[in-house]
Amino acid sequence: MHLDFTRLPAFLIACAVVVLTPGVDAFLLLRTSMRSGTRAGLLALAGIHTAAFVQVALVISGLGVVIARYPAVLTGLRWVGAAYLLYLAVTITRGLLRRSGGEVVAVAPPRPFRQGFLTNITNPKMLLFSLAFLPQFIGTGDPTWQLGMLAAVFLGLAALWELTIVVAAARVAGSLRRPGVTTALDAVCAAVFATMSIGLVL
Repeated sequence: MHLDFTRLPAFLIACAVVVLTPGVDAFLLLRTSMRSGTRAGLLALAGIHTAAFVQVALVISGLGVVIARYPAVLTGLRWVGAAYLLYLAVTITRGLLRRSGGEVVAVAPPRPFRQGFLTNITNPKMLLFSLAFLPQFIGTGDPTWQLGMLAAVFLGLAALWELTIVVAAARVAGSLRRPGVTTALDAVCAAVFATMSIGLVL
């Protein structure tokens, strides 16, 4: 086993840029934690990273390259991912239309682990990102071990940042759980999910 750490500083900077860029995961965790609390947020986070681990494992094992060579597989994943994001957007919008005025109480989302897992596992961007991003920092290290180390660093940084989102959102939820705030949050999340659904198809 040989690991090359000479490119690790550059890798950490690149990871920070990627991790801090808001995406579907961040909005899903923000909404889940604010509406349903820390436990639901942590379950969604666990689902997200279970899916990410599966995709990264495919890259390390070499299966990711095989999958990427078959456009039909990626096209199918894109359409499934787009359909699921659109489903989330429609579900949130229907809730907005049915919502009446008054205090908004915390309601557990339907299976937050499943939501997090499906949101990530049906998104081929993570797979393609891993295929294009991680190999650039292998250096002189053993490819398999180097990819494993880089993937662990990336997922660890992402998990740490997303855990911060979960804890912070759950803590401020009590003071922000008012109709206007939750309606605005739901509207933003629905718009983000719908936009990214269209982006996946295009």
